Amino acid sequence: MTRNEMAGMIDQTNLSPCSTKEKIESFLNEALKYNFASVCINPVWVPLASSVMKGRETKVCTVIDFPLGAGSTDSKKMQARDVISKGADELDYVVDLSLVKAHRWQELSSSLCDISQDAKNFAQEKSLLLKLIIETCFLEDDEIKETCLCAKDAGFDFVKTSTGFAILKNGSANGATVHAVSLMRKTVGDKMGVKASGGIHTTEEALALVDAGANRIGASSGIAIVEGLSE
Repeated sequence: MTRNEMAGMIDQTNLSPCSTKEKIESFLNEALKYNFASVCINPVWVPLASSVMKGRETKVCTVIDFPLGAGSTDSKKMQARDVISKGADELDYVVDLSLVKAHRWQELSSSLCDISQDAKNFAQEKSLLLKLIIETCFLEDDEIKETCLCAKDAGFDFVKTSTGFAILKNGSANGATVHAVSLMRKTVGDKMGVKASGGIHTTEEALALVDAGANRIGASSGIAIVEGLSE
């Protein structure tokens, strides 16, 4: 894989709540040197990112109900409308884990359909990608499968492994794994996107996840990942 091919699969990410405007401006300007799939930033920075990326192939990605996913369906819809109106091209929603862990699949499916339809209707003719973060570190394999199927049926374009902010009971953080990505790809088939995110720092880690079935990588280390490859 070439550097350009890898860059085209990466959502170069800065979701730190402590990043100042100056840090985000530096992050965006550095990203301009690479043809990343998108820059992923917190909602407050969408207008700035949209301005910097105007006329570029790199899209503006942001997060909805991040990082817990514990908001109502209506709040997710309102957040989405706000960032779409300010220039976001891609939205990464966090799933309501309370519904997943209770196996309330019909309720989850209904909520996801409502969210998806509302965002795409609001965007009208604007091209919009929707991704659902399912936080795989908290889920059993059957829960991963069912959540992916709910997202697919609801019209989401991608399923995504992790927020990168999850902390397990033993105190360790957990992100994308080859096992989870492989399972997600097998579940959704070839036509839906799979985004691996969380804890991806090296070229080798990114390539392993691509081999497992990811066609999008979310990482704050996108530049290092790209530069680890030959031209």
